[in-house]
Amino acid sequence: MTERLQIARAAAGIIRLGSQQLEDILASEGINPQEAAAVLREVFCESDPGGGVLGAVAQLLTTAAGTADRLDADGDGDASCPLQEAAGFIAGATGDRVYAATRVLDPEGERTP
Repeated sequence: MTERLQIARAAAGIIRLGSQQLEDILASEGINPQEAAAVLREVFCESDPGGGVLGAVAQLLTTAAGTADRLDADGDGDASCPLQEAAGFIAGATGDRVYAATRVLDPEGERTP
């Protein structure tokens, strides 16, 4: 395995660990709606869509799409288009749904920086 792949594997492990930490917080006893909404805003925040976890994943997929486009021998977009679409779904529909949930859990929290 190359050093580049070792770094990628380690980075993916860190992402999974962070995701598990967020899950543990959300599943913890005594969490209130405002806290749950605050955790979800770390995943996606309407005021800074690119700044949350989903924004980072969308950017990763966009970068992967650019790489796939550059590496695809026939350049027909068979590799890059699905990645671009996935990034769009995450940044759009998925983010919108997380935002809707935070609004229900803590409508006043949107005013808090």
